[in-house]
Amino acid sequence: MTFDSIPFLIFLPIVYAVYWALPHRGQNAFIVAASYFFYAWWDWRFLGLLVATSLLDYAAALAIERGHRRRFWLGVSLFANLGMLGTFKYLDFGIESFATLLRSAGLEAHPATLGIVLPVGISFYTFQTLSYTIDVYRGELRATRDLPAFLAFVSFFPQLVAGPIERASHLLPQALAPRVFRTDAAIDGVMQMLYGLVLKVCIADRLAGTVEQAYRDPSQVSGWQLLVATYAFAFQIYGDFAGYSHIAIGCARLFGFDLSRNFALPYFATSPADFWRRWHISLSTWFRDYVYLPLGGNRVSPFRRACNVLITFTLSGLWHGAAWTFVLWGLFHGLLVALPHWRTSERLEWPLGRRPTPRVRDVLAVIATFHAVCLGWVFFRASSVRSALTVIERAATAVVREQMPEGVLEPLLWGVPLLLVVEWLQRGRQHGFELPHATWGVRLAIVVACVIAIATLGPIETVPFIYFQF
Repeated sequence: MTFDSIPFLIFLPIVYAVYWALPHRGQNAFIVAASYFFYAWWDWRFLGLLVATSLLDYAAALAIERGHRRRFWLGVSLFANLGMLGTFKYLDFGIESFATLLRSAGLEAHPATLGIVLPVGISFYTFQTLSYTIDVYRGELRATRDLPAFLAFVSFFPQLVAGPIERASHLLPQALAPRVFRTDAAIDGVMQMLYGLVLKVCIADRLAGTVEQAYRDPSQVSGWQLLVATYAFAFQIYGDFAGYSHIAIGCARLFGFDLSRNFALPYFATSPADFWRRWHISLSTWFRDYVYLPLGGNRVSPFRRACNVLITFTLSGLWHGAAWTFVLWGLFHGLLVALPHWRTSERLEWPLGRRPTPRVRDVLAVIATFHAVCLGWVFFRASSVRSALTVIERAATAVVREQMPEGVLEPLLWGVPLLLVVEWLQRGRQHGFELPHATWGVRLAIVVACVIAIATLGPIETVPFIYFQF
């Protein structure tokens, strides 16, 4: 069941109506049941993993707080969550990589991979529950004894399969406290969901065909096609993932929850470090707090700091997928962030709520950062390292060696400029359709226009969300 599917359009109103008819404790129990149904719709066999890891971390946190063998119970939580994630996501990758290493040494190797199916959302909910037990161990959070509230925190269906990765300190208190229905929050939630759906269907899904055609076999298409497809992928993955996050955050507001912002104009960033303060914020801050800072963060020598950055980003790349392309993508961004001379402009520093007027050097910094990010996207999207290098080589030489084919820029000409204009004008808001002072007529006009755009511009077949594979 996906946000852009007919079953979800049936599921959401039913859950919404029943939820607000129940008392607080009944709401939590019902949201858990609805979330388990939502997850089981994908594959009921993996529902047991979600339940098991939730109950384990619930019990581990209580044991840690009681002070009985605290390190042991933290170790149990770490071993169980990371072990489960490693088995399902990285075991086959490790077997294949080891076999490749043996063959490179001249030894014969015939690996027997297990063909393990990756449970949807496992990378997200394991990190979410891990942060809970770690925070309890650090003394930064009290362990809860309210099991329904804790299960609701782990399995809340709007953000269960692709984030944002919520911290217990932010989401769990909302599950523990009674929720009050607010009309303004519900209306804004619907508008944010609509904005996310437009990003997904009208931007990401329309660009998906251009990207797939070029990246399927880079040796068979022109360099210009590869160059345009790389820019197209930058906006495809943004529309896809930011679209999901907006739908999740808006949907949560319908139920009285406020989820963390996950994207904040990443393509207006003025440096690689600034980009990662704006892109997939919940994951970036997770790695900052649970990997980078424990390694020493900025409190060490410049060399150690650079090593900490590289380790953090390499692990972040590996989190995204079990392939060397993702490892290189993470390492590439680590190198960019570790560069000592690429500083973020104070004029466009996070957040953008004060609407600064950019200077020329700000614009140049944004352009340079965007192109560096696009270069990294090549490794993220390519099927192999060799394919990525082919894309880079052919795209880099296209401008001087090839004539631009007619119509090659067409996929980027209408939706992308409009998206950038809307996001820049709304840079002080949480989403593109946040219009607190708009009349009902204006909102209705936006809704009608978006419905027409989705119906006419959307692809015939549903395009899966990219981050579901992680």
